[in-house]
Amino acid sequence: MSHSSPRISVFWRVPVLVFVFVVSVAGVLPVAIAQSRGLPDFTDLVEQVGPSVVNIRTLEKVSTARGGMNGMDEETLEFFRRFGLPVPPGSGPRSDRNQPAQPEEQRPRGVGSGFILSSDGYVMTNAHVVDGADEVYVTLPDKREFKAKIIGSDKRTDVAVVKIEASGLPAVKVGDVNKLRVGEWVMAIGSPFGLENTVTAGIVSAKQRDTGDYLPLIQTDVAINPGNSGGPLINLRGEVVGINSQIYSRSGGYMGIAFAIPIDEAMRVSDQLRATGKVTRGRIGVQIDQVSKDVAEAIGLGKPEGALVRAVESGSPAEKAGVEAGDIILRLDGKAIEKVSDLPRMVGGLKPGARATVTVFRRGARKDLTVTIGEFASEQTAEAGPAEEPRVASTDALGLRVTDLTEAQKRDLKLKGGVRVEAAGNAAARAGLRAGDVILALANVEVGSVRQFEAVLAKLDQSRPVQVLFRRGEWAQYAVIRPQR
Repeated sequence: MSHSSPRISVFWRVPVLVFVFVVSVAGVLPVAIAQSRGLPDFTDLVEQVGPSVVNIRTLEKVSTARGGMNGMDEETLEFFRRFGLPVPPGSGPRSDRNQPAQPEEQRPRGVGSGFILSSDGYVMTNAHVVDGADEVYVTLPDKREFKAKIIGSDKRTDVAVVKIEASGLPAVKVGDVNKLRVGEWVMAIGSPFGLENTVTAGIVSAKQRDTGDYLPLIQTDVAINPGNSGGPLINLRGEVVGINSQIYSRSGGYMGIAFAIPIDEAMRVSDQLRATGKVTRGRIGVQIDQVSKDVAEAIGLGKPEGALVRAVESGSPAEKAGVEAGDIILRLDGKAIEKVSDLPRMVGGLKPGARATVTVFRRGARKDLTVTIGEFASEQTAEAGPAEEPRVASTDALGLRVTDLTEAQKRDLKLKGGVRVEAAGNAAARAGLRAGDVILALANVEVGSVRQFEAVLAKLDQSRPVQVLFRRGEWAQYAVIRPQR
């Protein structure tokens, strides 16, 4: 093997020299050089940003287990320690039953990364890196180690801030996410598997990637593995544009897709954490869902956009503002709600007590409502995403039998009117309607009684699809009934 490497090196080097000579004769060498110069060189970036990236290790206090199924031998524990992997609680080495057990001891919980926000020792990382830790230690690139204090963490955005007692530290430069472009080169520095100061690079694969989390994330193909969490995503100007947070994986390891928290969102969170130790968010008190293409076309919206209001909390800011179940919220203070996940993020960014204009689409018309933003409880469930999906299906012919609501039913349901479905068959059943549903509007026209329902139905071309707004339990939703042709 010692003799094969030089041969391989010479074999590949000679054609390259010939190629350079040929293209230079052809007069296109400047193009080749320009392309070569266009490739990124990360060496200066590593020297510039590297001193600001830290390693974070956490410890937790666990009771010493004596024997049992969860015990690990010392060799297995050493494997976890060497690679910085979290040790499962209660998985300590099996001890001799004759020896007295220690009440508790510090065990390695895991490792992660972070970066210095300010010269006086504030460090940003992921909330999941420090979550559940009893002690946090920050190691600088110069090998100095400090015990850190958790200033605050926010699970919804996965952002945390810790503080070490040090001064004169090299802080990172914060970049502008709005200037980040898909295809742009980016670099990550972190501690994958506990290997400190590891540099990886790739490109921005997508922006505003909706993964179901509170924030739209930056997608990259930068190699990110356990231990990289909390480390910075850096552009070619040496600016931090994101916090490496998640990967898409079926195996637990990197598979070519990684996600980072946009730094502008993270800085807003960190500012609140540093000021108060917690994050305060606005809320309006609605349960929302996506608007399907079928529903958008049927109600005259044109394209699927906004957030469908499926329920309005009693006494909530939204109810006081006049928001109704079945409304589609299109804008907040003039900013478009392009997809359902935009609304919770935009509302959450407003301060409680602020007044905002909500533009809703209701029965074919747009309407502006003024809402006073409430405060989102820190442990409250997310404002978007009910468990059920809207039931919208292709159908054949109408098949509905409806009755008026009794006064008692109106009181119980907190409705002014509507008609109750006694039976749903054929197209109505296949569209998702069923007995017990309450129809609130037909073809964008509000119906408060069977008489009104029949009057609206009489004016419709029953050979064409018709949209129905109905309520089931606490949820309002749309269905499109498609008659048989």
